[in-house]
Amino acid sequence: MDIRLINLTKRFGDKTVLDNVNLCFAEGRISCLMGPSGRGKTTIANLIMGLIKPDSGTIEGCRDKAIAAVFQEDRLIEHWDAEKNIRLVCDKSVDSEQIRQELKKVGINDYKNKAVSSFSGGMRRRVALVRALMAKGDIVILDEPFKGLDDAVKKQVIEYLKSKIKGKTVIVITHDRTDAALLDADLVTLE
Repeated sequence: MDIRLINLTKRFGDKTVLDNVNLCFAEGRISCLMGPSGRGKTTIANLIMGLIKPDSGTIEGCRDKAIAAVFQEDRLIEHWDAEKNIRLVCDKSVDSEQIRQELKKVGINDYKNKAVSSFSGGMRRRVALVRALMAKGDIVILDEPFKGLDDAVKKQVIEYLKSKIKGKTVIVITHDRTDAALLDADLVTLE
C-alpha cells in the first residue's frame, strides 16, 4: 500500500510547518522527498514514523509496518564500535561475519574495538546506513543519507542501498537531484 499524507497540518507553537499537505510515496519504490530547507521534510519523516502527531489530517499505509531510519544525526552509541551499533537492530541469527561483510560493502574495514566517536563523519554515516538497512524494515526512511560522502564513496553507498531495498518502500530526503537520478527514484516535491 502506498504511503499517503492527506490534508496533513503540523504546527510547532505559532509556526505552521505543514499546511494541508497531500503527498504520496509509492509502495515498493524509492521516493526522493525534495524541497527548500525548513519546509518540513524532516517533520514529514517524523510524522510517518509516529515520533510526532499531526495537528490535523491523516497518514495511510504505515499501520503494522516496521520502519527503519537514518536520521539527520547518526544516532550512534558513541563508545561502541560499528558492529555493536549495528547489532542493536539485528536478530540473533546475524553473526559478526555478516556484519563485517555489510560494512565492507560500504568501504569500512578497520573498525574492530574502535569507538564510532573516533570515526569521520562519512564513516559514521555509513555505519548508520548499514544499521538501518540490516533492520527488518518494510519502510526505510533516510534523511540526508549521503551527507559527508565524497562522490566515489557516495556511488558505492548508493549501489549498496539499491541492492538492499528491493520490494521496500524507501523515502530519501535530499537536496540533490543527482542523488534522485542515481537512485532511479520518484521525485516527491514539497513546495
